[in-house]
Amino acid sequence: MRKTLPIVFAMTLALGLAGCQSSSTTTTAAPESSVVQESTTAATETSSVAESSEAESASSEADSATPETVTIKSFNGNREEVDLSVPYDAQRIAILDMASLDILDKLGLGDRVVGSASTSLDYLQSYVTDENVAKLGTIKEADLEAVMACEPDVIFIGGRLASSYDALSEIAPVVFLSTDKEIGLVQSVQKNAEIIASMFGLEDEVAGLMDGFDSRIQALAAFAEGKTAIVGMCTSGSFNVLGNDGRCSLIGVEVGFDNIGVDANIDTSTHGNEASFEFIVEKAPDYIFVMDRDAAIGTEGASLAKDIMENELVMSTDAYKNGNIVYLAHPAVWYTAEGGLSALDLMLSDLETELLQ
Repeated sequence: MRKTLPIVFAMTLALGLAGCQSSSTTTTAAPESSVVQESTTAATETSSVAESSEAESASSEADSATPETVTIKSFNGNREEVDLSVPYDAQRIAILDMASLDILDKLGLGDRVVGSASTSLDYLQSYVTDENVAKLGTIKEADLEAVMACEPDVIFIGGRLASSYDALSEIAPVVFLSTDKEIGLVQSVQKNAEIIASMFGLEDEVAGLMDGFDSRIQALAAFAEGKTAIVGMCTSGSFNVLGNDGRCSLIGVEVGFDNIGVDANIDTSTHGNEASFEFIVEKAPDYIFVMDRDAAIGTEGASLAKDIMENELVMSTDAYKNGNIVYLAHPAVWYTAEGGLSALDLMLSDLETELLQ
């Protein structure tokens, strides 16, 4: 009996030690799937942090790449070309020039116009009738209080408001663009469109908007080669001849009719120089181009250009007898929006309809 107990005790101790060793091994060894899961989670968290950091860095770079202002070429109140700093990608635009509105409209920026001068142009009427667009007066006389009230980031004007440049500049930067007789109407349109586009990062859009104009002008120029013309406008019952230095210069410059109505040294850019009908008979042009100013500005009770021109003297000319008196179909465009993209299209259409069809 005494010999049996030590043997039993030894066996029990051996079994206990084996159990302890087995329990210790089970506790310290982690399953393989658990290790993989923890590793994957850590990698995912590291990747997310990296992506977030890259996104923040890209956003920061984009913000730093977008300028707050851009410097453009513009005129001041003295009609001198100057460098002008304007807000980049302006959100609130006040319009007091129809050629500029025309270009902004073609660039797809019309929804940023918060105020506009009145206009009779059909294709820009939505800016006049929209209740959300403030009425800012006319292209000749701005309502300064209305301009201030619409809180514009930038204001566009034309030559008729040059004298108001300083007053308007107290409200916001004033962009004053004009056509340049030295480079001609078509190049002026492209230049001004590029200037406006650069204010909004839309420079790449201009080439497409100008596409087709050159070929249309070439077709008209081929027709006009060797032909003489008098270009003028009817206003207050009289006929004023126009030169190649202002309104309707497209006819004599780009299209290429020999404009024999005035001496090249005489400035006619504003309203032309009044001419007698005997003068027209004496010059005997092949063509007479007529822009009806009274119709363009809506003068009440004014005589129509046709009634003024088709008198006994003019009807004795070959131009009349050959059906070569051309009444420009869109006088308001020629008179108030010359310099716009849609305007240029309509002006060329007026000539194409009468000369090429």
